[in-house]
Amino acid sequence: MKTIAVIGGGITGVTSAYALAKRGFQVTLFERQRYPAMETSYANGGQLSASHSEVWNHWSTIAKGMRWMLKSDAPLLVNPKPSWHKLSWFAEFIAAIPHYRDNTIATVQMAIAAREHLFNWAQEENISFDLKREGILHIYRDKAGFERATEVTRLLAQGGLQRKPVTPEEMRAIEPALAGSYYGGFYTESDSSGDIHKFTTGLAQAAGRLGAEIRCSQDVRSVAVEGGRARVTAVCDGETSTAVFDGVLICAGTASRAFAAALGDRVNVYPVKGYSITVNLQDERSRRAAPNVSLLDEATKLVASRFGADRLRVAGSAEFNGFNRDIRADRIQPLIDWVRQSFPDVDTRSVVPWAGLRPMMPNLMPRVGRGNAPCVFYNTGHGHLGWTLSAATADMVGGIIEQTLGHEASSSVLSPGFA
Repeated sequence: MKTIAVIGGGITGVTSAYALAKRGFQVTLFERQRYPAMETSYANGGQLSASHSEVWNHWSTIAKGMRWMLKSDAPLLVNPKPSWHKLSWFAEFIAAIPHYRDNTIATVQMAIAAREHLFNWAQEENISFDLKREGILHIYRDKAGFERATEVTRLLAQGGLQRKPVTPEEMRAIEPALAGSYYGGFYTESDSSGDIHKFTTGLAQAAGRLGAEIRCSQDVRSVAVEGGRARVTAVCDGETSTAVFDGVLICAGTASRAFAAALGDRVNVYPVKGYSITVNLQDERSRRAAPNVSLLDEATKLVASRFGADRLRVAGSAEFNGFNRDIRADRIQPLIDWVRQSFPDVDTRSVVPWAGLRPMMPNLMPRVGRGNAPCVFYNTGHGHLGWTLSAATADMVGGIIEQTLGHEASSSVLSPGFA
């Protein structure tokens, strides 16, 4: 049985560990927190959203970013302080603009494939994660936003996703709780939502039942290649230990760039901070007034998902500010204000704020495949779609590792478009 180390216990690492364990690998997962899914996979927007597959590499994104740079409550905020990491990332972001169409189509195809894997795994392993298969409603406040969405809808259709335009009256029929004035919307019936933390925790337990060893509180200090095998050194409670594996898979989120550099690879992941609030629906009036259908407000770039009877998750924003994990009040307040405006009868006295760092590649495409060394692999850089794409990329990298470690290593094996 081939041994493989998976570095990172978020949604990407856990889905990868599970996919590898199902293929018969002896898997050891290293996670620096006390439990899996305690960082970026803890409190995201909850959407499994193939309809949100449009990559950001478009000149309109650059224009919006320039307009919003000096607004502290803007959906996209860039700290103007320069760094080589940030400058190189934005240069590569601009260089990827010509690939906007192809990468968007490839992303939606991955998202559609991922949902089938995820639903099957959840059913096989009896994982309860507040899944709602009631679609996602994108809402637009003006004609320009709606017409831009019409263009994107045509592009998503080329990748196999169908979403339909809806009038304001049809929007209220889909989600009667929604207040405010809107130009129109798009509804993707095949999309869904759920609690990423619950799912990841449940799948980690399932991977354990398949024989994977889940090692938490393990701060991986180094990964190296010696004699064609991978050596992993980690610290737990002050004690340092080293183990050797046939292969290593880097699923370390924003830490992937540093691990890759140590292994002789370039994986230019940037930490893009997102915020969320969890509104506790403590009274019957709030529970009736909160939405049941998952939403995306294009103007504010906020998403909302209902978890069970008594929780509403609202998330959004993209903040380019390095590895800063501060939860800023001026970034949280727009989320609370949005709830008050969109669902005025929801009580917002009990709100839990959170922030996480999305690992984002410049071309908005996850890095899935081989490194320079034959025993090194990557599944990282999913950005704002980690939850949506994770099951597909886990299955992809599982197949690549199975092919590579089961045969003589030859040329690099990568799925087209994901290098």
